[in-house]
Amino acid sequence: MSLESEIDLPGGAVLPGALPEALRAELVAFRRDLHMHPELGNLEFRTTAAIKERLQRVGLRPRVLSSGTGVICDIGTDEEAGTDAAMLALRADIDALPIPDMKAGCAYRSTVPDRAHACGHDVHTTVVLGAGLVLAELHRQGLLPRPVRLIFQPAEEVLPGGAADVIADGALEGVGRILAVHCDPRVDAGKIGLRQGAITSACDRLEIALEGPGGHTARPHLTTDLVTAAARVVTDVPALVGRRVDTRSGLAVTWGRIESGHAPNVIPQHAELSGTVRCLDLETWRQAPDLVVAAIDEVANLHRAKSEINYVRGVPPVVNEAGATELLRDAMIARRGTEAVEGTEQSLGGEDFSWYLERVPGAMARLGVRTPGERIVRDLHQGDFDVDEHAITVGVELFTAAALLDALR
Repeated sequence: MSLESEIDLPGGAVLPGALPEALRAELVAFRRDLHMHPELGNLEFRTTAAIKERLQRVGLRPRVLSSGTGVICDIGTDEEAGTDAAMLALRADIDALPIPDMKAGCAYRSTVPDRAHACGHDVHTTVVLGAGLVLAELHRQGLLPRPVRLIFQPAEEVLPGGAADVIADGALEGVGRILAVHCDPRVDAGKIGLRQGAITSACDRLEIALEGPGGHTARPHLTTDLVTAAARVVTDVPALVGRRVDTRSGLAVTWGRIESGHAPNVIPQHAELSGTVRCLDLETWRQAPDLVVAAIDEVANLHRAKSEINYVRGVPPVVNEAGATELLRDAMIARRGTEAVEGTEQSLGGEDFSWYLERVPGAMARLGVRTPGERIVRDLHQGDFDVDEHAITVGVELFTAAALLDALR
């Protein structure tokens, strides 16, 4: 692998590690293979095997996590490199979503029914793999100043996320800083979006069962009108919660499913609702379970329905640390100039990368995947989601630059 391509830095220094053309093509093919064979959280056995095999081929010693999926691999931790310096970790999530791939005519469309890489995790995986291969070669040439750890995490889409299990498996031992990227279809390929502080939001899951005696729709006054009760929970709970916290916290209850009844003239005995609770603020997230549960109970009691609530804790916001954010900014500018970095807003999406940041400083960048000039935005978690594969090159070179610049801080 030739790494002769260098980037000029202030003061006349140079930054090696640009992505060779042969590896660029291989990584695109690797990503497409993952895209064709998506696997759900904690079932990523084929994906894990593919990552492990490619890392072993360059002499690295990847370790499969104790759960059976996911990989950790260190680069540059031999005696020559020294092991005292805290490592930089690069994290990728490897799981797919339980939705159908709707990309008609796409040669690398998913081959698994109702499974798709519709959130870009195949890109994240490929970017960290590619960065690992480049950094392994730099280490072989004596150009890697500090050890780097690759983390390929399973089950990001499964609340409360696979990050906690990976951390328990020792992924952060010896790590001083951690970085990640997430595909963003609103940002052009060739650019990244950065934000210091919170870049995502907290996200919990909410499941509710409502019960009543049932009855005839001709006599709702003699029973619990359960469908109306469920409808009032849907509309009133978000409104109540929104008036009990500072509106700047962005606390939002949003429903994804409501189910009740079987006949038009029968008041049912059972109703089910499920949705998410999201908020921008960490302190409000800590208060959210009590606030939301109290609001549900109030509305249900008002309509004489019994409620059973399962509030599933998810993830806190991803809060980008200042130093790690600047590292990503400097790395991107070194590779592609100041115009390749743009600001980004805090989203209401959840990401379990936040659990790593509870332990060590780090940051996540939004990796642009929109083809420049394209007007159609293929949003995340939709069956037609796809990316401009130039983003793979950008992500790899961002991470390799960050690994080299990190040693200078």
